[in-house]
Amino acid sequence: MIKIGIIGLGMLGNAITLHLLDSGFEVTVYNRTKEKTIQAKEKGAKVVTSPKEVAKNSELIITIVKDAKAVKEISFEKDGIVEGKHSKLIVADMSTINPVESKNITKKFQEYDIHKLDIPVMGGPNVAISGNLVMMASGNKEIFDNCKNVFDKIANKVFFLGESGVAHSVKLAMNLQITMLALALSEGITLVKKADVDPKIFLEILNSTYFKTGMSEKKAYKMIDGKYDITFTLANLKKDISTITNAAKSLGIELPMIKKAEEVYESAVKEGFGETDYTGIIEYIKKINE
Repeated sequence: MIKIGIIGLGMLGNAITLHLLDSGFEVTVYNRTKEKTIQAKEKGAKVVTSPKEVAKNSELIITIVKDAKAVKEISFEKDGIVEGKHSKLIVADMSTINPVESKNITKKFQEYDIHKLDIPVMGGPNVAISGNLVMMASGNKEIFDNCKNVFDKIANKVFFLGESGVAHSVKLAMNLQITMLALALSEGITLVKKADVDPKIFLEILNSTYFKTGMSEKKAYKMIDGKYDITFTLANLKKDISTITNAAKSLGIELPMIKKAEEVYESAVKEGFGETDYTGIIEYIKKINE
């Protein structure tokens, strides 16, 4: 089986690592904060001290880090991936980044004769642990096909979308949907509560219509109760929203609603809600209506 490296063991990276170990893969991991590698090590992962060492021990590296700056640091700076390169090495980036940055990073890897794929996913650690993510992939099709058996373990649906950068464009469009849905539910719940209507009745009606979503059927009830299972923090979504607005500028398009949403989420982070689940945006909406 192909040897896998994982760089970035946040909630998602850790869940993917554990699932790959359970699936019988040999996995080498690196995380800047070593404490986050403990669970993976107990499951049998090899923990190393640099991205360079991950590269030396792996044929396919999956990077799952904060932003494009972090991708470039682990890839090209001291003790980065390129310093451990070998002829079989492939890098697949699962981070949520600007597609323009993704293309530039791909070109930089090509200078080192390293193939890079984009493989952002939808779904949190709760579905990653069982291999039920949805993956969007782009890059060299032949290289993608060589890695597909691994990707099929990580995700129950894998969409190959074309050349470098395309998958990250779709990922940003998907996170735009998440942003708007969380805000719409938050404002809808706040509105009906102010009108002395049980918000659970609002959700029952909503979920009886064409306009229901997975979020309205599941997370929205926890939003009402103020009980959140953190799968993706509000601060991380705010970071992705800024990536969306920057990508829109790069493409020369106007997306007025996401610009407004960026202001709302930025205010929520400043008010101290950054480390709650992204659906905790309702707590900020509540606060400004007190």
